Amino acid sequence: MTRAPTLKAEWALWNQGLRFVVGVDEVGMGALCAPVVAAAVLVRPNCRKIAGVRDSKTLSQRQREALVDEIRRRSLAVGVGAASVAEIDRINIRNASHLAMRRALARIPGRDHVLIDGLKIAGFEEHIGPYTAIVDGDMRSYSIACASIVAKVTRDRLMVRLALRYPGYGWERNAGYATRDHVAGLREHGVTPFHRRSYQRIRALLEGDQLAFGFAGDSAMDADDPTPASNGA
Repeated sequence: MTRAPTLKAEWALWNQGLRFVVGVDEVGMGALCAPVVAAAVLVRPNCRKIAGVRDSKTLSQRQREALVDEIRRRSLAVGVGAASVAEIDRINIRNASHLAMRRALARIPGRDHVLIDGLKIAGFEEHIGPYTAIVDGDMRSYSIACASIVAKVTRDRLMVRLALRYPGYGWERNAGYATRDHVAGLREHGVTPFHRRSYQRIRALLEGDQLAFGFAGDSAMDADDPTPASNGA
């Protein structure tokens, strides 16, 4: 059974007098193309949870779409930020994801404390102020789960628009992850300006090494694919 996030971390901060608590999460780190997107959600102090909110990866597209407007309506503020493919290739995906989070949080001034998904980030407090890192935060913290849904819906909508410009890769279904239809599209159509050239698979294709890219078969493709059968986060 999927774990429902709680307000435990938020209440601990509210009880300290920290009223404006923001959850932040990113999506798209494992994709082969397009920006990485982050969202920050400032939940109302002492709020009640929206039924159904949990880690976006455990929800269907229809469920996420049904929740995102309610999250925006019932939150005090929502910020979205992104880091481009050029930035990902220049500073690496992890640093780019941190940049996207900083940009999302910059849209929510006056916050007291931030909850982020994952481990502590060196030097991050200098940019965003006091924060707490929560491992599996999108499964444990309500505000982070809200942010994961906003980020996922925002990026998925972007991928649908990009799929109209670059058909044949299945981006409207796979959100740019290394699914079989995306790999088949790369084999047939090549690399687009939105593919991350710093990624090993894209470099292999540009260098003409189809075996390294995973064209030898499904087992080769799946070996280093974080989401071989779905569009993940």
